[in-house]
Amino acid sequence: MSPASFRKPLPGLSLDYFDACAAIDDIRPGAWDGLPYVSRVLAEQLVRRCAPDVLGDALRQIVERRRDLDFPWYPARVVCHDILGQTALVDLAGLRDAIADQGGDPARVNPVVPTQLIVDHSLAVEYGGFDPDAFDKNRAVEDRRNEDRFHFIEWTKHAFKNVDVIPAGNGIMHQINLEKMSPVIQVQDGVAFPDTCVGTDSHTPHVDALGVIAIGVGGLEAETVMLGRASMLRLPDIVGVRLTGRRRPGITTTDIVLTLTEFLRKERVVGAWIEFFGDGAASLSIGDRATISNMCPEYGATAALFPIDRQTIDYLALTGRAPEQVALVEHYAKVTGLWADALHAVDYERVLAFDLGSVERTLAGPSNPHRRLPTSALAARGIAVNLDQAQAEERAGRLPDGAVIIAAITSCTNTSNPRNMIAAALLAKKANELGLIRKPWVKTSFAPGSKVVRLYLEEAGLLPDLEKLGFGIVGYACTTCNGMSGALDPKIQQEIVARDLYTTAVLSGNRNFDGRIHPYAKQAFLASPPLVVAYALAGTIRFDIERDVLGTDQNGHPVTLKDLWPSDEEIDTIVASCVKPEQFRQIYDPMFSARREISEKISPLYDWRPASTYIRRPPYWDTEGVGALAANPRTLRGMRPLALLPDNITTDHLSPSNAILSTSAAGEYLTRLGLPEEDFNSYATHRGDHLTAMRATFANPQLVNEMAVVDGAVKKGSLTRLEPDGTVMRMWEAIETYLARRQPLIVIAGADYGQGSSRDWAAKGVRLAGGEAILAEGFERIHRTNLIGMGVLPLEFKPGTTRLTLDLDGSETYDVIGEPQPRADLVLLIRRRTGEVTSVPVLCRLDTAEDVSIYQAGGVLQRFAQDFLASETARKEPA
Repeated sequence: MSPASFRKPLPGLSLDYFDACAAIDDIRPGAWDGLPYVSRVLAEQLVRRCAPDVLGDALRQIVERRRDLDFPWYPARVVCHDILGQTALVDLAGLRDAIADQGGDPARVNPVVPTQLIVDHSLAVEYGGFDPDAFDKNRAVEDRRNEDRFHFIEWTKHAFKNVDVIPAGNGIMHQINLEKMSPVIQVQDGVAFPDTCVGTDSHTPHVDALGVIAIGVGGLEAETVMLGRASMLRLPDIVGVRLTGRRRPGITTTDIVLTLTEFLRKERVVGAWIEFFGDGAASLSIGDRATISNMCPEYGATAALFPIDRQTIDYLALTGRAPEQVALVEHYAKVTGLWADALHAVDYERVLAFDLGSVERTLAGPSNPHRRLPTSALAARGIAVNLDQAQAEERAGRLPDGAVIIAAITSCTNTSNPRNMIAAALLAKKANELGLIRKPWVKTSFAPGSKVVRLYLEEAGLLPDLEKLGFGIVGYACTTCNGMSGALDPKIQQEIVARDLYTTAVLSGNRNFDGRIHPYAKQAFLASPPLVVAYALAGTIRFDIERDVLGTDQNGHPVTLKDLWPSDEEIDTIVASCVKPEQFRQIYDPMFSARREISEKISPLYDWRPASTYIRRPPYWDTEGVGALAANPRTLRGMRPLALLPDNITTDHLSPSNAILSTSAAGEYLTRLGLPEEDFNSYATHRGDHLTAMRATFANPQLVNEMAVVDGAVKKGSLTRLEPDGTVMRMWEAIETYLARRQPLIVIAGADYGQGSSRDWAAKGVRLAGGEAILAEGFERIHRTNLIGMGVLPLEFKPGTTRLTLDLDGSETYDVIGEPQPRADLVLLIRRRTGEVTSVPVLCRLDTAEDVSIYQAGGVLQRFAQDFLASETARKEPA
């Protein structure tokens, strides 16, 4: 089957395209009409990129909906935020060193796929939105703390081909991707084709709202794509979600997505690729769709697509895309069958229905984004209780029970949606008019994902109203949602500690896992931006936001939420008149006009700074290396458990991203190096230095490790039990002891292991600690691939078998018997301290031949180095 035979002129334009419809119909006549949108885009890239001897079989898998074989996927772009993007480039810089040491040409190690790095994860809200100079002060702190990191990122701009960098202070990668970077339809070498991308963040599906297949991957998987290796896929489970009805008055898209998240989690769409369709979907703006697509990882899916339609075209025009590009997107989609109207006959294997009209005002929490909390049920759920006690404490000059210590309008989930921003500003305006003020203990902030948000709020005359209530712009970055909420007022922090207060955060983000938002916020709630403003006025989560009185106006009349809530007509009128294409062009044209050039004056090898705690040469190729990589080779024999964990362990538990406390292992390490506590920064920013990042492994203070039993009860924290000694100690000290003993380790867990952010250090830390295998009831997709990318073997319990049914307590040792092969049945031998041996069948979660290849090499970087050096040798040999 020849791909060239399907290259055809695109009617009406001097461009070609690859006719995937004709190729599919060659396999089975008429099959194209029943294919979902995802299958059509995957088929197109196969026709355009596959070798002739592979193409027919790969297309047949799509037609026959077979999921037992893998086929190649070639994403058009890689997008990165600075944490994982920088870490990936640190790995590539280390790879260049390793290649040079073996006699290869380091300058030839470059991303093959265009890679866009946006510095958006480094800013902490040290100065809240009530400080008029917060933006400049926070940026100054960001630059000072991250000088080493930014020096390295600046080097990458000139040392690597195919890398473009958007510097700090310009917005969040997902929002910039939506508003500017994605062309929706690419043109390359005279051929038009759908834009696709992978991103080093689980919320990369944000841009799925435009009909662009974009999925979040870990840094290690992104490196695989950067280096030109195909991302191997099996046909995903594609679920159609029919949206019906219309949202009720006063309901935001945040309410819809929080309700959808609960619904889809219950429907078990984990790992699925979702396509939204129906009259309800057609009624949603791209801003609304983006809010829904952004929270894809929260409902457990891999992608969340809305096909190209009139809303897409209108949005591309609104955001200032060139008219010829807008016209190309519409023309290409209609010619090739990617326009929504061409999908009327799709035959989904599973269809779910969701009524937008059923949604009520909603929070999510505490602790999980899929734990929906209707505001009408706050009292019934035990949240809005003891208000009288809280108010009495406030009158006595003390923090109230349930104090909201952080209220943040943050995250591209909501700040890319103009309706949500205008709604929050209108609520603030009405609160100001009625004389309401925020509670003084609430640290408020506003961090849009795009500078355009400021322009349309200024156009509407609404920014001063947000500023007056303390929601001034503190930065254009991923802040509170990523745990970068900054320090509290020392007096407030002291009172929280002294009284052991239950305190909370309310934010318009997508993540609220325990310990993520701030070390002193015991729990967190997700909310729409206008509700965030309302909770800053209330000051405590004990408040019944629908019924209780927020304050009194100038005439002494009580004011409740309904008195402040703007009408849909008010919101829509301002959005229509104040959000303009020229605002997007004003921001993005200068940002993308300056192109980066490779400089011959820059060495292809980075000059590592020995004293840096941010950037350090990776240890993955050093024979005298760090941690377990310097120990004996993997044996999968005699492994001891490092942790015995319950369900829903997140990557925040495995490798937290928030502020480093002085009492933590990483904090003590940085103190020994002479770094002042105020400059510890976050765990996330230190991931380019393995010596600091290793100390973040299982460092979350909210970790529940069932091995850490003290006085008959499991003690929460970064703790484990050293075996065979039987001593409970801090996790890092146990890891150091095991490393000194060269003791191989295993982690045993429940369901949904590794959910949350696509955090490569959640896998790197475990491997460097000596982890050879993870045994769980189930894995989140991204984390599983990261484990494989680090050479850690993911194993899955068979249905009906768990750590509980086996009565495991962590005193055992474990052997894996059998050859790891794609989804092979292996045997786990459990040797108990009594001498009893239990044989348990387990499933090998190396799902593809590519997984096996990477695992056998010891990881993705080792695999690439071996292949690169082999190709270098072949290139240098005489013909």
